[in-house]
Amino acid sequence: MDFFKDVEDFKAKTGYIIDDVWYPRVTSIVNIKAKPALYMYYGGLDSYAQGEQIKRISADEGTKVHEAAEKILVGEEPEADPSISPAITSLKEFLKETKIHVDKEWVEKRIVHFGERYAGTVDALALIDGKFGVLDIKTSQAIYRDYNIQTAAYFASLQESFRDLQTRWILRVDQNQVCLKCGSLKRVKGGREKIRKPLKANGTRQCPPEEHEWSELRGDIELRETPYWHDDFQAFLGAKKLWEWETDYWLKKIGYN
Repeated sequence: MDFFKDVEDFKAKTGYIIDDVWYPRVTSIVNIKAKPALYMYYGGLDSYAQGEQIKRISADEGTKVHEAAEKILVGEEPEADPSISPAITSLKEFLKETKIHVDKEWVEKRIVHFGERYAGTVDALALIDGKFGVLDIKTSQAIYRDYNIQTAAYFASLQESFRDLQTRWILRVDQNQVCLKCGSLKRVKGGREKIRKPLKANGTRQCPPEEHEWSELRGDIELRETPYWHDDFQAFLGAKKLWEWETDYWLKKIGYN
């Protein structure tokens, strides 16, 4: 849980003000969920400060990819930072085969659920293979189940405005290198190198660290649909209840009842 200097700091870091009313932010709420893999990752570092530095650099890299991807989806040609060009080039190639139609008016759009009292920013509303739904862009090394909680919150808040909303997608945009001998993947994020075994080893043994033969940096694109959202939304509401309990001190100060 973050530490806050005062009420205004809390409000700015955890929510949005819409029509003079403060609402907790979806991403703040879902962050209450435990992340064992992240804790293990931090445990393998030299210090907590090192982890925070890596996180800041990673966030900056992710923002570059995220912003470029959104522009590409609406038909623009952004000038990509050289550091992310493999990911962006692969995304363009992917979109030639998988048509994703996005409305410019609903890219990075602020949304609010008045009944359940939360707000968020949806990456995009998209039409893919004849289905209309919520599209969320991630720059992670995999698509994690936790993402379903976030997109369910967006989906539920948009239902009143879009009765024909059908589904949700995660579009993952990343880049890595592959070992030409064993298929292991090397990913550099936040200035830190991570090597992992291929998802399908096919009986091939992983090379010793000094024997890997790495390919050029390549893009890694994945699109996954999750149409069934009701259980995920209940999980989000559970997370919201826990978040409200955890932040009760600050919520009382701003008159959130």
